[in-house]
Amino acid sequence: MSFRLHLLVPLAALCACSASHQGGAGARTVVRFATDWRAQAEHGGFYEALAEGLYAKRGLDVRIIPGGPSVNVPELVASGAVELGDGSNSFIVMNLANEHAPVKAVAAFMQKDPQVLLAHPGVGIGSLADMKGHPILLSDASKTAFWPWLKTRYGFSDSQVRSYTFNNAPFIVNPKAVQEGYLTSEPYTIEKDAKFKPVVFLLADQGYPSYAAMVLAPDSLIAKNPAAVRAFVEASALGWRDYLSGDPRPADTLILKDNPDMTEDVLAQARDKMRTFGLVEGGDASTLGVGAMTDKHWADFFRIASPDSLTNYKAAFTLQFLPNPPVK
Repeated sequence: MSFRLHLLVPLAALCACSASHQGGAGARTVVRFATDWRAQAEHGGFYEALAEGLYAKRGLDVRIIPGGPSVNVPELVASGAVELGDGSNSFIVMNLANEHAPVKAVAAFMQKDPQVLLAHPGVGIGSLADMKGHPILLSDASKTAFWPWLKTRYGFSDSQVRSYTFNNAPFIVNPKAVQEGYLTSEPYTIEKDAKFKPVVFLLADQGYPSYAAMVLAPDSLIAKNPAAVRAFVEASALGWRDYLSGDPRPADTLILKDNPDMTEDVLAQARDKMRTFGLVEGGDASTLGVGAMTDKHWADFFRIASPDSLTNYKAAFTLQFLPNPPVK
């Protein structure tokens, strides 16, 4: 998976989701949570919390709404079509703040954005700087997200950009091409399909300071029912811990149900990548707990990504729902 944010999903599609089946949910608060793509390991902690009944235990009736190429999660959250949403990266949240939209990040379940650039082995690309002049396959959303950062940092040109439509074939057949991807997805599927291991550059390890897997909440819900937001964040933190360090099968069962195209081997290797690279439990999460965000991290992101809008950065997030790591 790569960064995905496109058009608004039809509201009728919101009925197609995983929901809590623990019964007697009449007294629970319904929370529709829209993800940024089809069900996958990158949503595993949320599915684990659902499957284990961690949301239900805290008075929530959570329904996970899988995303896709036609989903605009921030618009769904801002319009009230869903109560909470999954924020793919910090650019989404920064843009919301700059547009004065009534939506904030309340937790970040990936301390590192899994966004990568991929190159062919043996073609002389040993760093991001070596990609200058090579065709780079990017999705439409990425052209307005991390691409401006890459251009500024490495002197890349828009003439290098080619369209990425989530089909690996154009990259596979062109040794000079570079392609975006997710650390937890495309490197494995390309190696599996094309029988070569692409060279992987994790942007987070190159100074790209974006969070990922954020929970987005509307200001209205934060004001009217902060207990529900806190309960969701707390249960999700436990779900992520259990998905990576416990038994992932409950979550995987729901993921495979919501996304029949997913496979167990892809889920397993994605979990391994999340653990190995500290995507969820590294960074500030190692001391502050899973889901952590900090004022400094957000200020640093705005300073790098959009210095002119630094004065808006505090409108992008709230730390009020991030207590000490909860006890199950």
